[in-house]
Amino acid sequence: MTLRSRTEDGLLVMLLRLSELLPPAYAHFRPLLADALLFFLDHLSPRRQRDIFAAQLALPANTSRPLRLLTLFRLCPTLHKLGQVVAHDRRLSGDLRQRLQELETLVPTDSLVAVRPLLEREMGGVAGLRIARKALAEASVAIVVPFVWQQAANGPPLQGVFKVLRPGVRDRLEEELAIWPALGTFLEERCVAHGLPVFDYANTLESVAHLLANEVRLDGEQAHLRQAAEFHADSPDIVIPRVFPFSTPTVTAMERVDGCKVTTQDLPATEMRRRAERMIRALLAQPFWSSGESGAIFHADPHAGNLLATPDGRLAILDWALTTTLAKRQCESVVQLVLGALTLNDRRVRAAIGALGQSLDDVQVEAAVVEAIGQVRAGGFPGFEWMTSLLDSLAATSAVRFPEEVSLFRKALLTLSGVAADVSPDMRIDRVLIREGASQFIRSLWWRPWTWADWRPRGGAHLSNADLFGLGAELPASTLRFWIGGRG
Repeated sequence: MTLRSRTEDGLLVMLLRLSELLPPAYAHFRPLLADALLFFLDHLSPRRQRDIFAAQLALPANTSRPLRLLTLFRLCPTLHKLGQVVAHDRRLSGDLRQRLQELETLVPTDSLVAVRPLLEREMGGVAGLRIARKALAEASVAIVVPFVWQQAANGPPLQGVFKVLRPGVRDRLEEELAIWPALGTFLEERCVAHGLPVFDYANTLESVAHLLANEVRLDGEQAHLRQAAEFHADSPDIVIPRVFPFSTPTVTAMERVDGCKVTTQDLPATEMRRRAERMIRALLAQPFWSSGESGAIFHADPHAGNLLATPDGRLAILDWALTTTLAKRQCESVVQLVLGALTLNDRRVRAAIGALGQSLDDVQVEAAVVEAIGQVRAGGFPGFEWMTSLLDSLAATSAVRFPEEVSLFRKALLTLSGVAADVSPDMRIDRVLIREGASQFIRSLWWRPWTWADWRPRGGAHLSNADLFGLGAELPASTLRFWIGGRG
């Protein structure tokens, strides 16, 4: 614990009361959130604490709690990222969601002054380059600065942007990420003290911290951008910014894409639904169903600030610093999980879960699967929401420990589903996934007679011939399970 003045103590109490912003349905978690915030702030350096208190003290006395929370998050890159993740979570109040959505694209400050010497030093040898005098936007870790590049003397000038790390953000991020593993252990201990279920906070926060460490690796993002451009090369309605050849490990130079946030309600409802479906297809359905031996690469930070609707109706996907990769066998296990639910086969569902993570409590796993299968028997469809609900309940109760890539995939899905719902409440994720999977399956029909029975190649909807024969053979048993379960 650090020594604070009476004023700072009062401000700290005010910050801890921000936990009351949790929805009433989660009121029992408010003391735990206050404990977490106190632990986080107490483990920051005295200088960082003074900056945070000074920012709060500068606000008017009648400042709303959502605005105080926003002010805190802007000074802490890990909290900033957390705010972006939950900004479209409909379990939060509309006022709080609206405030958090301001974190998706910040109004630029005078921080360009601090990074301009770096830009001039790194880009001094690029002929025909004119750097703007004002930044375009700020994100959680970076500043975006426009430029014009006259590549050829008689050619049209190219519009681009530089992405440069915000001054001091690398040190702030490293300091905060060092706190997260200890925070996870602390939260598990406090769950016991508050009589709350003990979740697997330690591993979850450690995996997210590992991912966030990549935010400051601009050369890594450049590689991801090139990968994404290659993957979406045959999708004319998807835009991935082109990386310019004079990018460096500390500065990313890329094509400038103009547009509005996808959540901007600027089109009729039918067109907004198509926009949302385009998002799900590009960010979820296509990579999932097309995964080859190298796996499926997913954008791990699909908040609305990274998704633009261009004036010509395309979807631009920005900021590829954070990605996660599911191995092909993991995608196949997801399909097996759904097939097990469709056939009411709890043994198949448990096997698929075992392939996705490590079971730590078989009794809890069996109980969760029986409950989930019961939902299907009662008429529920085992689609996206059903699957994520099952996986989340298993992770939350520490019944299953999922590897980092699966945990990050679930986090990305949470963000993406919230953004998609804000774009169009009429959009159905399952409909997009099924349509894309059916398209892949139909294209695979011509080669199926000549393949091994258990081969699940790329482009075959992760289904082998043996899977198809097994579904047909299992139909009588599935019918029997339905009637026995329905009566028992």
